[in-house]
Amino acid sequence: MANHTYTALITPFKNNQIDEIALEKIIEFQIAGGVDGIVVCGTTGESPTLSHEEHNLMIKLAVKIANKRIKIMAGTGSNSTSEAIMTTKYAKEIGADSCLIVTPYYNKPTPQGIYQHFEEINKVGLPIVIYNIPGRSVINMKDEEIADLAKLGNIIGIKDATGDLARIATLRKLISKDFLFLSGEDMTALGFNAMGGNGIISVTSNIAPKLVVELQKLSEKCDYAQALKVQDQLTHLHKAMFCETNPIPVKYAASLFGLCQNEIRLPLCLPTDESKKKIKQELKNLKII
Repeated sequence: MANHTYTALITPFKNNQIDEIALEKIIEFQIAGGVDGIVVCGTTGESPTLSHEEHNLMIKLAVKIANKRIKIMAGTGSNSTSEAIMTTKYAKEIGADSCLIVTPYYNKPTPQGIYQHFEEINKVGLPIVIYNIPGRSVINMKDEEIADLAKLGNIIGIKDATGDLARIATLRKLISKDFLFLSGEDMTALGFNAMGGNGIISVTSNIAPKLVVELQKLSEKCDYAQALKVQDQLTHLHKAMFCETNPIPVKYAASLFGLCQNEIRLPLCLPTDESKKKIKQELKNLKII
């Protein structure tokens, strides 16, 4: 199975509205960078502060701008099953290729509740990538629970943001069908692939898509010596992109070379001067600005 690079896309704002001109610029930059697809309305896209109308608009615009040149994965998860179903139906109708469904946060459902949540969304008929991110959702799904969900017809993969590389080995043994194992952690992308992963949903690729894609292509060829060299180029940039809560740093970085305004919604706020200095320096080191 090929290695995939998806970018967890930022949502550009201007005067507290979605900046459609900037969004087109951002998506064209990703296409030129060679990514396989983009994830809209995920964590990096500030989904918690998007209205339902904005959420749908972002998906609609992404599908229209990309025009089938890259894949569109729509973040349609929610801690309300009915809301997740409604947004997933919209994403399917508008032409998204797949959806990213986060484990239900805050409610703290039981394993059976989580299974039933995904089971209901599965009925919509849009391919689903599970998003396991205990740092934000509190829930860390067990390997056996993920394997059970994989038996549902439309569950095609998982974005795992635990940083636990060992679990891929177990999941590969538990899941018999073709399944996407996508890293949700830029810093561990190479190790994730070496353990049997086949791609990433990346924050850093908002800024350096060509390098992130190159690392994935080298991993696909099992050329880990060269992939390690690319990782070394990216390491300090990865750190800079997470020097404050995502997407504060990456949105500031994108603004430095004119992709969007440095506008973010509360309760997230603009980066400190110290963080700005660090981010700017890493972009200069890689000759991005």
